Amino acid sequence: MTEKEFEKMVREHRATIYTVCYIFSQDNDEVADLFQEILINLWRGSGTFRGESSISTWIWRVSFNTCISFDRKKKRLPKREHLNLSINLFEDKDEVSNQAQILRKRISKLSPFDRAIVLLWLENLSYEAIGQIVGISTSNVSVRLVRIKEQLKKMQ
Repeated sequence: MTEKEFEKMVREHRATIYTVCYIFSQDNDEVADLFQEILINLWRGSGTFRGESSISTWIWRVSFNTCISFDRKKKRLPKREHLNLSINLFEDKDEVSNQAQILRKRISKLSPFDRAIVLLWLENLSYEAIGQIVGISTSNVSVRLVRIKEQLKKMQ
């Protein structure tokens, strides 16, 4: 893959990569680190892409695996303290925004694997595509989504 082809691929799939990054972190600096790490892994792996799946499935998979590895490394490091501003410039007060905020908070409490499944489902990917990306069967995707939905309903 040439550099131009790689740049085009990244431009076309940038939203997908960011979606995976935000599955694993809401910290903007960490998301930027994850994005950069994913780009490195995509570049390194571009020569070995065999075309057995679509390019978007391959990008999801590389992104997902990179973030899982990053998350494992992060757990071994000491906790970082973050500056927490007391105001939220993007806070909305309407009911729809409040419901979306509640759902986002509940999803963030899920394990990274379950969070990935939910967010892939919210991206309207088929169960088959989700299974290929996260490495489980299509029927297992269905079962896990039912269990995740029940878990989300029970959360406070």
